Amino acid sequence: MDTLFMERTAAAAEKLTAIRRDFHKHAETGWMEMRTASLIARRLTDLGWEVLVGSEVCKDDARMGVPDEATLQMGYERAKAQGADPEFLEKVKGGFTGVIGILHAGEGPVYGMRFDIDALGVFESKEETHRPAREGFASVNEGSMHACGHDGHAAIGLGVAEVLMQYKEEVHGTVKLIFQPAEEGVRGAKSIVVAGHLDDVDILLGSHVTDIRAAKGEEADLIPGAGGSLATTKLDAVFHGQAAHAGGVPERGVNAMLAMATAVLNLQAIPRHSGGPTRINVGRVVAGSGRNVIPDIATMELEIRGQTTELNEYMENYARRVLQAAADMHGCTVEIKLMGATGSLESSEPLMYAVQAAAPESGLRSTSFVYGTSGGSEDFAYMMNCVQGHGGQAVFMRILGETAGPGHSRTFDFDESILLKGVRAFAGYVLYGKRNF
Repeated sequence: MDTLFMERTAAAAEKLTAIRRDFHKHAETGWMEMRTASLIARRLTDLGWEVLVGSEVCKDDARMGVPDEATLQMGYERAKAQGADPEFLEKVKGGFTGVIGILHAGEGPVYGMRFDIDALGVFESKEETHRPAREGFASVNEGSMHACGHDGHAAIGLGVAEVLMQYKEEVHGTVKLIFQPAEEGVRGAKSIVVAGHLDDVDILLGSHVTDIRAAKGEEADLIPGAGGSLATTKLDAVFHGQAAHAGGVPERGVNAMLAMATAVLNLQAIPRHSGGPTRINVGRVVAGSGRNVIPDIATMELEIRGQTTELNEYMENYARRVLQAAADMHGCTVEIKLMGATGSLESSEPLMYAVQAAAPESGLRSTSFVYGTSGGSEDFAYMMNCVQGHGGQAVFMRILGETAGPGHSRTFDFDESILLKGVRAFAGYVLYGKRNF
């Protein structure tokens, strides 16, 4: 174990609690992370990293689920009022909130590291039992909350940036720190992949803060690889009909709500696949303007998941047929909008073992098993599949510690000792990990 590495990572991590709490207090949801992204870009620049930001990072027509212009403008004005860096704020205006820091350190592999930065649309608890509320760093942006640990991920990325710059002569390769917007709803990774930033990456690392119970009783700081994440597609369906007086001339109406209701029932009836687990859920429906008006518009938000990309495609194709058939049955039209998508996630086994082997050199305890499952969906899969597809290795680590409240809940929080563990996991692999597989 390298004493200097331990000292440098500990010194970097001392700053990260304040950074994490600042990001938490000023939580910004997907494509709205203008303050967050501007401050990340400023810090990377000050540390000496080459910085790409805004439209250089995210390809415009590959962004999914982008808020409307009025909402984006509100986010811009709010970011400016809350202390965004003025130079970089202009570059991320309009929701181009990706940031990449690049360190060129001679010949060697290209390392990619993903750190997601977005919050969720959750109203944070104000109860005294909730530590952020009690200690004064709960979100001031009502209805936006870091309820999944991405504030910690962003802070870890900045810690890694500080440490690796101190080891520039020993890195032997190129490092890309990818600060990704809009992970929630699996909306942001595709725009970075399509822009080509993963095309030359040989080794890709990602992680998520995770409750210590995932270690299954072992005393550990990280799980060196995860898989089992479900492929998913997020759709919005908008049914269009014709309004009419429900009592006077009902025959002149075309009931969009009826088409939507037909779709809801039949989506739930899609036959499941024998090849593995599949999911579908209609999470939100909106229709109608009054009891005596036949609704002319109805909207639905739904998601589809499958154990593999192929199973997810089976569910999506079937769902699209159901939506169209329900519209046709009731004389409506339907507009189907893709709001987010990613494939299934499986870590590369050789890299999982390499991460496990490097952990002691980085002062970390790895679990004795190298494979944990992730029953949800993760936008990082889009990047992993790109790198694995051209022959690279990719891994999704779990950084372990105590957490409070379920993920995505208004009481979620985590033990900030996770921040140091995260810095050591990422930076330590670059310095001590096996590079040839």
